[in-house]
Amino acid sequence: MGEYARSARGKLVSTGALMAVALPFEPQVVELINYTAAATNTGGLIPYTTWHFEMGQGQAVNQIVETSGTSPTNSYLTNAVLTAGGISTFSAGLSLQFGAQIPIQAITKASAAVVTANGHGYVTGDVVLLEGLYQSPTTGMPQISGIPFVVTVSDANTFSIPWNTNQSDYTALSGTPVPGAFVRQIIYPFLYAPGVSNITSLTLGTTTTVVTTAPHNLSVGSEVGFRISPLWGTVQLNSPQNFRIPGSPVYGYVMAVTDATTVVVKLNSTNFTPFNTNIPIANVPGLTPPQMIAVGDVNSGGTPYSGGALYPSPVVNGVSTINGPAILGSFVNNTASGFVIGAGVAGSIGDDIYWRAYLYDYSIS
Repeated sequence: MGEYARSARGKLVSTGALMAVALPFEPQVVELINYTAAATNTGGLIPYTTWHFEMGQGQAVNQIVETSGTSPTNSYLTNAVLTAGGISTFSAGLSLQFGAQIPIQAITKASAAVVTANGHGYVTGDVVLLEGLYQSPTTGMPQISGIPFVVTVSDANTFSIPWNTNQSDYTALSGTPVPGAFVRQIIYPFLYAPGVSNITSLTLGTTTTVVTTAPHNLSVGSEVGFRISPLWGTVQLNSPQNFRIPGSPVYGYVMAVTDATTVVVKLNSTNFTPFNTNIPIANVPGLTPPQMIAVGDVNSGGTPYSGGALYPSPVVNGVSTINGPAILGSFVNNTASGFVIGAGVAGSIGDDIYWRAYLYDYSIS
C-alpha cells in the first residue's frame, strides 16, 4: 500500500439486514465473501460481492449461485448488478448533520406524543429534531422544539417520541401540514458520547432515576452532573455544593443502566422539588432543556480497565470507536466513518461474512 493508502479486513455474523462497519477511513473499494453461502452452494445465494465508489452509493456487483439441476455439482456462478441495497459508505463530520425537512401534519396530546409526518422514512431508533410547533402565536408545542428525540415508528407516516404532551400547557397540533412545523433526522447524533442528554422525566428518592429523550450512552460507574433551570423544577440536582470539600460540586454516579434511555444515579433527591415538564408557552423564549451531562477527568473516553496490557477502545451504541485506548472519562470522540452492508448483500441471519476494505492513494478513471 502507498503512503496514504488504507486497508482493513474483518469478519462479522450477518443480521440479515443493514450492518455498519466502523473504520478509521471511508473506503473506496469493499469486497465481501459470504462463507456460509459459498459453502452451501445453493441456487440464488450470493457468495461474493464487490463495490467500487465509482458505482455509486448502494450499488454492488454480485456473483450469484445458479443451478442447472438438483445436484450442487451442477451449480455455477453468474454476475448481476445491484442498484440498491448494496454497499454504501458514511463519514460523520465534526458537527451535526441533518436530513431533509419533513412537514408535520399533527402531534397528539399523549404520553408518548404521536407525530404524523407523511412519508417520514424513519426507523425505530433514529434521532430527530422537531422545529416550529406553534398552532397559533400563543398555542402549540414549542416547548419541545429543538430537543433530540429517539423515535418509535408506528407506520410510514407516524412515530412516537418520549415526551408527555398530555398536559394543560400543550395544545395538539393539526394541519395539512402545520404551518412552519417540521421534523429533521440527526444523521449522526452521537459525535461525542456520552456527552449531553436531555431529560424527559425524573423519579426522585434515595436514588434518582433519569429518563432521557435520546440514548444516553452512559455505563455503570459514569459520573454525571445536571443543568436544570427553575422552570423544570428540580434545581437541587444542579451539582450541589460538596460541604466536605468547599467549592467542589457533588456529582452523581450511575449505579445501573436500565435501558438505552434510562439510568439510576446515586444521588439522594428525596426532598427535592418535583420535576415539571408542563411549561407555559409564554416562557419558551430563552428556555433551555433540562440536561444531564457526563463529567470526568479524561475527555478522550474509554472504558474501565479490566486487566491485560491495554484499556479497550470505547464503544458507542454497541459499535467500537476508532479512538485509542483510555481510562473511563466523560466524552468519547465518536466521529465515525466506514461502510454499510445493505440488505441486498447481507445474506441470511447467522451467515459468516468476511470483508476487505481499501482506500487508495489516487484513482485513474
